[in-house]
Amino acid sequence: MTKVTLKDGVNWVGVVDWNIRDFHGYITYRGSTYNAYLIQDQKTALVDTVKAPFANELVEHIKEHTPLEKIDYIIVNHVEMDHSSSLPIIAKLAPQAKIYSTARGKEELIKHFGAEFERVEIVKSGDKIELGKKTLTFLEAPMLHWPDSMFTYIIEDKILLPNDAFGQHLASSARFDDEVDQNVLMEEAVTYYANILMPFTPLIVKKIQEVVAMKLPIDIIAPSHGIIWRKDPMKIVNAYLDWCTGKTIKNKAVVVFDTMWGSTDKMARAIEEGIASQGVEVKLLKLRCTDNTDIVTEIVDAKAVVVGSPTLNNGMFPSLGSFLTYEGGLKPKGKAWYFFGSYGWGGGAVRNMIKMSKDFGLEAQEPGLELKWVPTAEELKKCFEWGQMIGQKIKA
Repeated sequence: MTKVTLKDGVNWVGVVDWNIRDFHGYITYRGSTYNAYLIQDQKTALVDTVKAPFANELVEHIKEHTPLEKIDYIIVNHVEMDHSSSLPIIAKLAPQAKIYSTARGKEELIKHFGAEFERVEIVKSGDKIELGKKTLTFLEAPMLHWPDSMFTYIIEDKILLPNDAFGQHLASSARFDDEVDQNVLMEEAVTYYANILMPFTPLIVKKIQEVVAMKLPIDIIAPSHGIIWRKDPMKIVNAYLDWCTGKTIKNKAVVVFDTMWGSTDKMARAIEEGIASQGVEVKLLKLRCTDNTDIVTEIVDAKAVVVGSPTLNNGMFPSLGSFLTYEGGLKPKGKAWYFFGSYGWGGGAVRNMIKMSKDFGLEAQEPGLELKWVPTAEELKKCFEWGQMIGQKIKA
């Protein structure tokens, strides 16, 4: 492996997963990485591990710098399996190494890997480990994005290792932000935020404010997925603040729909035209042709989400139930949600979608728009006018 050095004595020893395309329901078109970092001084520390199928690669990458029996400390920033499932292998190869995590992390490690991890030592915010000239300190970050999460900071090198914060699912032969296409990098960064961290928006803002208040100088942000930020680490921090506080929101609507025999499709197209007639940007996305991952990313900077479904068995189409469940878990803020649909013998889709969205805490607007059978020219005009109304509200 080509040596990847962040600063003297701090090296990337992770692996690139070129082939992953489904990350627990999040579609990763460009693969991913599992980043781990080796910090060498008088003492040696390994921060995070990798997904179990890649454990041998991790071992070989570490061996290029030091024998595993020379590792003094293993830091577990987060217990999720993409970061810790190779830990039992590393722990057996480095039995002398002390293992550190948060209190919740220790509980999870024991539950996942057994009683041998009773030996894990607990660290809290502000605790330090002296490696020699380098010092590690820790910052607990519960619910960013698991209860056990924490950041590790290398004081003298000004390197922040925030695990799942500020990452991207992006496989690349390059490791640093100044080595990749910036448009691709930021596209994957916002997709990552939207699909993983968006539910924790208030906590993200609070944690960033906490770090700023601590006046920690940061030269490098080295997350556990994707590219390492060394040229301009504040670029991703400021982007997170913009996404979290709604600064990127614009006059935009996302129309999401599915259809059985084309009636809801006709309605969706007329509604889209009505919204666009008001000078509002519109994305028209058909479920079963577009993954939830992409839809959520489009919603980040939109003011309105317009959702359409045919009625099936007195309820919404199954793909809409899946979409709203996915969205309900992510809880995007500051969006107005509108609902429409078609039906044959009896309605129900619009009513059920409104109820479901309210149950998830989404800002459902009433009434919705529901038409029977194939929409006539007059009814399509009504759809266009409904879209116009939505466009006017977005601009207002």
